[in-house]
Amino acid sequence: MTLSTKRLSLERPVASDADGIYAICSDARVWGHFPSLRHTSIEQSRAQLERWVTAWERDGLGMWIVREPGSLRIIGYGGASVARGAFWNIGYRFAPDRHGRGYATEVALEALRQLRGLRPDLPVVAYLLEHNLASARVAEKIGLELQHRGPDAGNPDPNAVRLVYADRLLNAAQLAKTTL
Repeated sequence: MTLSTKRLSLERPVASDADGIYAICSDARVWGHFPSLRHTSIEQSRAQLERWVTAWERDGLGMWIVREPGSLRIIGYGGASVARGAFWNIGYRFAPDRHGRGYATEVALEALRQLRGLRPDLPVVAYLLEHNLASARVAEKIGLELQHRGPDAGNPDPNAVRLVYADRLLNAAQLAKTTL
């Protein structure tokens, strides 16, 4: 399934997308806010793709592979899937040479449009590290509001601060699942 936004082509992931995803996920510039998540092998990207395919099958939505129309190059990925059975997790990541163009906002808005018809009972959440200002701006642009600020459990940086944005007030159980 391929969707188009005003400027982008959004496609369901397939195994042959691994090299393009690895090119993005192995780039240290993409992981400045969380260096330990950078992919150091193509196998990590293949496993990521498998998780995305599973999310599509399970939730009816997941991460899209993002290209500019008419191009074969993967410039990013983004979308939403159900996380921990409790909320829609919205996310986005783009190649460094495509940062600052509003693509993450464009993809996140399309994800919001798509998920509304699937499980509207679940809150929409974007969780990120406090110093990832660009991601926080995207969350705010798509209408999410800050619900939580606190330590980032499991982060190798003991000073890391997790922000949780959501489209509605989260109850204690939902909030707990966003901070695992």
